[in-house]
Amino acid sequence: MAKRKFKMGMVGGSVDAFIGEVHRKAARLDGQIEIVAGAFSSSPEKSRKTGEALNLDSKRVYDSFEQMVEKESKLPKNERIDFISIVTPNNMHFLPAKLFLEAGFHVVCDKPLAYSLKEGLELQKLVKSSGKVFALTHNYTGYPMVKQARHIIKNRELGKVLKIIVEYPQGWLVKTIEKEGQKQASWRTDPKKSGISCCMGDIGTHCENLAAYITGLELESVCADLTIYMPGRKLDDDGNVLLRYKGGAKGVLHASQISFGEENGLNIRVYCEKGRIAWRQEEPNYLLVQKENTPLMTYTRGSNYLCESAVRGTRLPAGHPEAFIEAFANIYINAVDTMRAIDEGRKPTELEKDFPTVEDGVKGLAFVKAVVENGFNDNVKWTKIADVFKS
Repeated sequence: MAKRKFKMGMVGGSVDAFIGEVHRKAARLDGQIEIVAGAFSSSPEKSRKTGEALNLDSKRVYDSFEQMVEKESKLPKNERIDFISIVTPNNMHFLPAKLFLEAGFHVVCDKPLAYSLKEGLELQKLVKSSGKVFALTHNYTGYPMVKQARHIIKNRELGKVLKIIVEYPQGWLVKTIEKEGQKQASWRTDPKKSGISCCMGDIGTHCENLAAYITGLELESVCADLTIYMPGRKLDDDGNVLLRYKGGAKGVLHASQISFGEENGLNIRVYCEKGRIAWRQEEPNYLLVQKENTPLMTYTRGSNYLCESAVRGTRLPAGHPEAFIEAFANIYINAVDTMRAIDEGRKPTELEKDFPTVEDGVKGLAFVKAVVENGFNDNVKWTKIADVFKS
């Protein structure tokens, strides 16, 4: 018997939004999800234009997400959406997520989880009480070779983790393009929409999450140095962070949006007692691994020696590149398979549950808050992650 497609609605992601179309392509990739509804913009006209471009039933294209919750909730179960995908600026994550969870819908949300740690903690409680699936699209964890790296570290093939170097250099904000009306820059540099951070909230959280996913370590404290390089900008556009993990491992995290000429250079190196691994997002199909008394090896995506989670996240044979959209798709398909398991009354498998959750989102927000509180202080000090929950 063929699996039914899960029905997806979307908040945000109008026709002129970059990330919304990425989410739609990723959701549709495996043929298990159909997009049937949306409130695609705060402008009703733009929302309707997006619905037309997507060939949706005009009755399922809404003027607001509040209207969408109300109308979709009244539809028969076999017609209404199964889950909502939220692809708005940070300040508009919390309320739609809250309303859809309270109405009994599963949620997929772009990162960061919310505008503030306070909102994130409230969402965490809501998710727990609702029993619904909540997936956070930290998409870099969806890459097969990242999953292979995690497998190697988890199975202690390289021994204990000693040091982590993770960085995400970009150069697109080396000029104040927000003053020219560039949409992506405008909201990211605006504290009213982005929150307390630009660079660390936007891409530093990817570094934090990637390191946590691969190593399984919990961050204990940070010592940060944040900078606002561009005149008139209100939020950080560059940062350097020393990391201390529970268990003794230490690390260095660098995130920058003013590194001239850099594109999306996310990369990570993990040094262990008996070896090391290295992965670069711009060459995502390869994982460098060196074990004790062996030469440097290159693991390649699509190979038959990879772990089960890396194989599950692969669609093409080795040598045929897979990348950004496929990584997003792996989060969507795992989240939907978990929703399907709940529908079928069974416990989802560990492979199905392999996606970032609301708990990961709360950790990301705590990281950002700790870094911001610490990073503009000229006196060198360490901030414990646990302490930011108290302030």
